[in-house]
Amino acid sequence: MLDTPHSEPSVSAQAPAPVAEEPRGCLFALSQPPLMIFLGVIGTLLLLAAVHDLFVL
Repeated sequence: MLDTPHSEPSVSAQAPAPVAEEPRGCLFALSQPPLMIFLGVIGTLLLLAAVHDLFVL
């Protein structure tokens, strides 16, 4: 092991470089409850409109 003075930080004592976070994609967005509730309401309204058009009119 190399002798180094205590005033100089060694390579292993340096903080590692911050790791860049991976961008969050569509699957992360779809896992959010408010978005899923909104999409469920819109889907239900579209389904009701389609059923109304097909069977009532």
